[in-house]
Amino acid sequence: MNTSLLPARRLAFALVATALAGAGALALAPAATAEERPAVETPVMPHSGFADLVESVSPAVVSVRVEHEVQARKAFNMPHFDLQRDFGLPEGHPMEKFFRRFHERHGGQHGIRPETRRRVMGQGSGFFISPDGYLVTNHHVIKGGDEVTIILHDGAEYAAALIGTDPKTDLALLKVDSAAPTPYVAFAEDDNLRVGDWVVAVGNPFGLGGTVTSGIVSGRGRDIGAGPYDDFIQIDAPINRGNSGGPTFDLSGRVVGVNAMIFSPSGGNVGIGFAIPAATAQDVIAELMQDGAVSRGWLGVRVQPVDEDIAASLGLEEAAGALVAEVVAGSPAADAGLQAGDIILQVDGEDIDRPRHLSRLIASLDADSKRQVRLWRDGAEQSLEVNLGELPGETQHAALTEGDADATLGLSLEPADNGARIVAVAPDSEAARKRIAAGDVVLAVGAEQVASPDQLRERLQAARNAGKETILLLVRRGDSQRYVALPVAKG
Repeated sequence: MNTSLLPARRLAFALVATALAGAGALALAPAATAEERPAVETPVMPHSGFADLVESVSPAVVSVRVEHEVQARKAFNMPHFDLQRDFGLPEGHPMEKFFRRFHERHGGQHGIRPETRRRVMGQGSGFFISPDGYLVTNHHVIKGGDEVTIILHDGAEYAAALIGTDPKTDLALLKVDSAAPTPYVAFAEDDNLRVGDWVVAVGNPFGLGGTVTSGIVSGRGRDIGAGPYDDFIQIDAPINRGNSGGPTFDLSGRVVGVNAMIFSPSGGNVGIGFAIPAATAQDVIAELMQDGAVSRGWLGVRVQPVDEDIAASLGLEEAAGALVAEVVAGSPAADAGLQAGDIILQVDGEDIDRPRHLSRLIASLDADSKRQVRLWRDGAEQSLEVNLGELPGETQHAALTEGDADATLGLSLEPADNGARIVAVAPDSEAARKRIAAGDVVLAVGAEQVASPDQLRERLQAARNAGKETILLLVRRGDSQRYVALPVAKG
């Protein structure tokens, strides 16, 4: 069984701007002690269910129908049927009738069938966010579409124009021209959604039309590898295929998320769905509405997590921040003097707890703006001022190399153009457990570059003499590089 993350494709959704009344309040009894009888005195589900909420928001949720034209496969021309020439069989063979029918079905001596084109249709969901016809959906719903049609709650259809799209967050902004104001819903202005809160999803699963499901928030801040700025809300309200682009509401009728992905072994709901948080969607949609595109700040570093071994090797008291593994040549980071081996601790006073946090924070800042970066280098904190650039359209990589250490670390080495190449790794070594492999290249020990295996051994011995327990190696594999902390064996 093949488990995968699937875009929730056919969508239909509606959103409305009114907060609901009468949905009922949630109340929980105090947690019972071991001696008390475990009991909840009042129900945790709204007394009247979700009907009032659904009635309020549904007119703003729409179905998004996307059409695009595909070219049929060219038919091929077969000359006059000849069993011997075409299939290597003698005349009168028992299979002659079968192959003759095959020949005729694929054009035969009658020439090439005309090339054809056909319209392919997909469906998703979306929701209005303003009375003048702006609506939100997923980028993957409208990607490649020639025509986009919006189908309202009452069956009315409107052609939609694409205002802008942001593949990195999987969001798109559309607009329809309507004589009457469109019903709409509002994003939640705060970020108070908690794990365990009730949510309601509206969409168009499997093309069935407006469908409502309910559940709870299962997790926050999920990184599922969908993009560089993952920060998903995980919910267990079913968002089967077709709910993509649809809204997830709280019990006040505010949009707290935009449905985007499901985790499923079969394509159906298994209770694990992911929605783009309202805070992310609001910022992206505001930029799309204003400029038709999203501009993001760019620092120009490749970073990795700081684990306890790395922190210890660099003299940092706790494992925090983002370790710079690579600085892109010509980037704002390079211009500001950031170096591989620096640990970024803060940006403009905001603590960085992990690399993904740094990526999202930098992306949220304006390009061509000056920012203060607090970092750890050579056993002390330093501050640098960085003038952020604008994130390029495609990821840039510096042309660098990877590597590892000597035999006392379980490594066999040979010279490389820019370091020491690993030719073998002891299978029971710490290096093997840290996923160092033959072919990797060691570029540096800490902040000091390594030009040969002998120089690497010298750096290792110097670390031993200094009483260090771990050594930090900058290792390159292919077109990427990372730092690896290894224990220093006594020599």
